Amino acid sequence: MDIYVKKQRWKIYLLGFAAIIIGLSLYYTNILVKKIAEDERLKVRIWADAVQNRANLVRVTDDFFEQMRREERKKVELWAKAIRRLIEDDNNSDISFYAYIIEENITIPVLWVNSENIIVSQRNVSGTNEDIIDYKDQPFEGGIKEQFSVYEPIPIVLGGVVDYIYYQDSWLFKSMQHVMNDLIDSFLSEVVINSANVPVIITDSDKTTIIASGNLNNGNLSDSLEVQQVIRSMADKNEPLIIELPYHGTCHVFYTHSFLLTQLRYYPLAQFIAVGIFLIVAYILFSTARNAEQNQVWVGMSKETAHQLGTPISSLMAWVELLKMQGVDDSTISEIQKDVGRLENITERFSKIGSEPKLTPQPLKDVIQNSIDYLKTRTSKKVQFFVNDHTGKNPQIPMNVDLFGWVLENLSKNAVDAMVGSGVISIDIYDNASNLYIDFSDTGKGIAKSNFKTIFNPGFTSKKRGWGLGLSLSKRIIENYHKGKIFVKSSSPAGTTFRIVLQK
Repeated sequence: MDIYVKKQRWKIYLLGFAAIIIGLSLYYTNILVKKIAEDERLKVRIWADAVQNRANLVRVTDDFFEQMRREERKKVELWAKAIRRLIEDDNNSDISFYAYIIEENITIPVLWVNSENIIVSQRNVSGTNEDIIDYKDQPFEGGIKEQFSVYEPIPIVLGGVVDYIYYQDSWLFKSMQHVMNDLIDSFLSEVVINSANVPVIITDSDKTTIIASGNLNNGNLSDSLEVQQVIRSMADKNEPLIIELPYHGTCHVFYTHSFLLTQLRYYPLAQFIAVGIFLIVAYILFSTARNAEQNQVWVGMSKETAHQLGTPISSLMAWVELLKMQGVDDSTISEIQKDVGRLENITERFSKIGSEPKLTPQPLKDVIQNSIDYLKTRTSKKVQFFVNDHTGKNPQIPMNVDLFGWVLENLSKNAVDAMVGSGVISIDIYDNASNLYIDFSDTGKGIAKSNFKTIFNPGFTSKKRGWGLGLSLSKRIIENYHKGKIFVKSSSPAGTTFRIVLQK
């Protein structure tokens, strides 16, 4: 018994030591993870600030372009007024001033179209290859009309007739507009594909249309329901950024933690699970190896015991025959033969437990009753035995009679010791569709609940001179050879009940 107390104590010590090591490891790992996670969050905050600053820059640039558009229109209006004054004004002193205004326009493409929709004059008009194209006296229609109809024309009244001045963005404005578009594309690209690996979705003001996205894992952006779910998830984690983009207006930038930060968050738990699985697998492997070694010891000892008993039993049988020939009293011979038969039975048990026993269908109640009848003659008259078959049909079940009888004998002897030679032993048989249940009850002193499993360990005993092998052998016979189960069903100071479960 002491060895199992010590074993249990060492298990507790080792478990506590392992818990301390794992705790310290997880604590230190958690500190590292928190530091890395904080760095990741700092990157995200820096990225978010950078996005806001770049968005402000884009907005300011767009405002600048809008101001340029207004200034160019003013220039065209001034150019139109200069033409009208140049034609109508007879004051020669002003002619050079108006002519200067007209000549100073060297960037804005302009067409003068009369009331008959004929191009009267042009300035700074070129083709795609920058070659000057002369549209004078040609109808204002087709491609040229489409190109110059982006902005509202400026009317000029000459002699009661209304002509129109059509214009385009200047080549300088177009060049800067191209730079502006590149800036917007670069901004969107840097937002969605960022160095912080932040998953990003940029939507319109209604949060329904995706303008750009990046660093999303396994996302199906064509599914509107999934998109809305992702957006809600991101909004729960971080407040979306609100930015103004040319051509898109007010936009929302949704973002969440980087994939690395998400992984780091679950790393301690994953580490704990991995270590736990490793320890469990290692324990199972070592336990399996230990049980295999114990089985080898059991088999070896059983075979050797059967072999060692065989020789003296043969000799005793010869002595019995010799005593018969010498005319020894028959009653004496009969008792000696019973004991020799008992020794033969023990030898048979050890022989079978050391090898794979053969199971044959047997009537369960009859087997139990025969074992009890044998035990009654070797037990105190103060111990009463009762066998109750609640199935009412004496069920047949595959078993080895010698080994199963050994189990009943071990349980009976333990029960008699627990009852101090006086009490009641009841054996009740129950069944269901797939199993048979044998409840072995006594009226002894009971077993502590903490020992319900320990009592089946080899060497465990509460007796001063016991070996602690009876219940261990019983467990091996029931579970290994009969593929059943044996356990303590209940125990109290008024008695103990063992349950044996056998498959039909």
